[in-house]
Amino acid sequence: MNDLLRPGATFPDYELPDQNGVRRRLSKLQGQDPIALMLARGGYCPKEDLQHQWLASMQSEIQVGYCRLITISTDTQLQSLEWRTRLGAHWPFLSDPDRQLQRELDIQEYTDPKHDPMIPHTVLLEPGLKVYKVYNGYWYFGRPTTEELRQDFRSITRAHRPDWDITAPALRRQWESGDRTSFYPYKS
Repeated sequence: MNDLLRPGATFPDYELPDQNGVRRRLSKLQGQDPIALMLARGGYCPKEDLQHQWLASMQSEIQVGYCRLITISTDTQLQSLEWRTRLGAHWPFLSDPDRQLQRELDIQEYTDPKHDPMIPHTVLLEPGLKVYKVYNGYWYFGRPTTEELRQDFRSITRAHRPDWDITAPALRRQWESGDRTSFYPYKS
């Protein structure tokens, strides 16, 4: 496996077109929030479609938890738009038909020369595009379950949100003093 797909590595800050053709940079999409990044075969694959169906069913939960979803596939922009629309998904679907990620991350699924997709991965990213965990989804059960995704997001959030334990006396004192830097959205 490529060293960029290991916990602790910094994932490359790719800039790719989204489902509408707008070029989007991963770091800008992330902001200060954790991400579940799906490196996907594309909408033609029933395994991808099933995973993305349950992701679509939990997208509201992920949003209120101040986390994000992003899908990157080798689909064209139109295929990405159609797949996203069919799912009722509201997160960005980035298109990489030139297979830049596939080459740079060395994740070509050589067993499918017809579609030439990426080996599917779900990559959990901490703020700063730092790799927290990687799931290899070549086989469907290599992908995270909804509960594993919740637990991963919980761990990342706990580590990166200074106000995770709002009952801490020091946080209350900070709030009462008017200092909001430790409170989401962490602006002075």
